[in-house]
Amino acid sequence: MLVFDLFSNKAFLVITAGVGYAVATILMKLASQDTTTIVVGAIALMLAAVVTAEILLLRQVDLGLAYIAIMATETLLVLCATYFVGQPLSSRELAGGALVVAGVIVVSM
Repeated sequence: MLVFDLFSNKAFLVITAGVGYAVATILMKLASQDTTTIVVGAIALMLAAVVTAEILLLRQVDLGLAYIAIMATETLLVLCATYFVGQPLSSRELAGGALVVAGVIVVSM
């Protein structure tokens, strides 16, 4: 029953999708430097998990709300993840990310 409750939790599904996209993005960056079957397989598994989470989420909420929540989560995570791959963002890029997050907040009101 706990597993069913977890997969019907909207916040869990949004975070899962956002984290999945962010992790897939990091893996794609790694693959751009050294492509291996393991990295490509990990990307495919991560994107399959994201698709599953989004399908489950879309059963519960409207499309617009789902993508706004996922986009906000993914944007924040990718902005933070750039430091882990050794590519810190410039102040201009950070300002752009802040505008994306602000836009998501405005649209979700």
